[in-house]
Parts: sequence; structure tokens; C-alpha cells
Amino acid sequence: MNLTLFDLDGTLIETDSDHAFGEFLVQVGWADKDRFKQRNDQFYAEYLAGTLDVAAYLDFATAAWRSRPEQEALAMRERFMREVMRPAVHERALKLVQQHQTAGDRVAIVTATNAFVTRPIADLFGIETLIAVELERDAQDRVTGRAHGVPTFREGKVIRVEQWLQGLGHAAADYSRITFYSDSINDLPLLEWATHPVATNPGAALEAVASERSWPILRLFLPEQ
Repeated sequence: MNLTLFDLDGTLIETDSDHAFGEFLVQVGWADKDRFKQRNDQFYAEYLAGTLDVAAYLDFATAAWRSRPEQEALAMRERFMREVMRPAVHERALKLVQQHQTAGDRVAIVTATNAFVTRPIADLFGIETLIAVELERDAQDRVTGRAHGVPTFREGKVIRVEQWLQGLGHAAADYSRITFYSDSINDLPLLEWATHPVATNPGAALEAVASERSWPILRLFLPEQ
């Protein structure tokens, strides 16, 4: 069997889902426009630069909705999916996922964004296995703003994928081919772990590495010729 892993933000979708959700919460009045947008943009720039403080960002990114009743937050997430995410999904990305599923691959999304935001997006792609930042809950089952377990960022993605495989009773060596699609230099550890890394809609830093190492480069969001 083959194993196929997809990053999400910038790879299967053209936007960053966590940043977009934050912008959406500003639009609906759940977050202060000026203060929230400035910090949201700053954290996103740090992510792109590979310097993100995951703990600080997670506390910030969940603050606007975790203070609300959970059913209210879930309803707002569904509105976000309906108004922002569903229209943004590209047919070519859907077809790429379906191609691997039809081939019988074991497929998963591995994302540095939290599971609250990304679970319904994974469902849009028909992908059951989502390896994301899991959110800690307190004794009253409320989201705390901290991560539960290892965050899926940089080397943490490799750790979490290996933990997932161990839970299945598998190891990387059990798969004939391990493909990982990603746009970000932050994912270099998992790209190097895979047997078949694919730089997908890559940023400049990853494109330079991919070209140097003769990795395939895929551009999903360019118009088909």
C-alpha cells in the first residue's frame, strides 16, 4: 500500500484557513478589527518566515471563539465554511485527492492549523484522517487555548505522523511509497521523511530546495493550459 499525505493551507486550498477564519471573525464582529487584524497578520508573517511561536499563536487564534458557547462557535464555523471555504475549493485539488483515494492509498491531511478549523475542510475533501493541532480542554470540557500533545508544526508533523502510524500498528517501512504534498518550507522535515516529496504551489524558499533536489513541483492553482 502507498501512503499519501497532504498539507492543507496553501497546498489543497489557496488560502490559509486559520488566518481566513480570523478575518471572518473580525467581519462578523467577534474580534476587534484593528487590533486583531494587526496581530493576525503578524503571526501569519512569522509562520511564513518559519519563526512562529505556536503556543502564543494558538492562544491568540482561538480566543475570539473559545469564549463563546460551543454551539455558537460551531454555528459560526459552519457559516465560515458556507461563505468562505466551500467556494474556495479548487476542482483540481479535489481531483488530486480522489486520484490517490481511487488508487487505494492511505490518505491523510497533516496541517499546522487546529482541528476545530480544519475538520470540516478535511470533510470537504472526503479525507477521514486529519492530523492537526489538537486543542486542550479543561475539566469543564472548555477549550483552553493550549495544544494537547505535540503540535503539528515543522518536526512535529513527523512525530505526529509516526505516532498515528504506530497507532495503526504500522511503520513507514510498511509502505511502498510515501508521498507528501506541501507548499511550505516549514514542512521540510516531513518532505524529507517522505519517499516522494512534491513541492505544491511552493513558496520561494521551498521552490529553491525542490529545484536543487530535483523534486517535482506541482502548481494546482494556475489555470490549466
